[in-house]
Amino acid sequence: ATEAEMKERKDLIDDAWHAVKAALEEGIVPGGGVALVRCAAALDKIDLKGDEQLGAKLLQSVLERPLRTIAENAGLDGAVVANRVKQDKSVSFGFDALGERYGDMFDMGIVDPAKVVRSALENAASVAGLLLTTDSLVAEEPKKEEEHGPHDHMDDMM
Repeated sequence: ATEAEMKERKDLIDDAWHAVKAALEEGIVPGGGVALVRCAAALDKIDLKGDEQLGAKLLQSVLERPLRTIAENAGLDGAVVANRVKQDKSVSFGFDALGERYGDMFDMGIVDPAKVVRSALENAASVAGLLLTTDSLVAEEPKKEEEHGPHDHMDDMM
């Protein structure tokens, strides 16, 4: 194995170790964005008015985004997949993008460490709160990528 391959293997082992450690600390939740979709549904049970209700609707939309993105990356309509998952009342019902099937995420072995999901939500909420209370913000303008044809790189070789 090359040095790069060995480093990649080490990184995969490190990631797996940290995932197992996090799972042992706080348990596991259904993966593939399903736990976040279930959190979004829980917001419907809270009686909110005005801006708070608007904020909850925005949060629900954001919480669905990982599941939708996974489905879209698999070439499917993310809204259709999210709606199918939301319609099923089982907390662990979700979508396996690799197998392109629906089912119980635990049975399919698709789980996330609860600590990782919780930490991601806390960090996202912290950044959102910071942005909402900031008077001004400076950001770099996105760089426009040049269009390259399939063989443009050949010019450099000749």
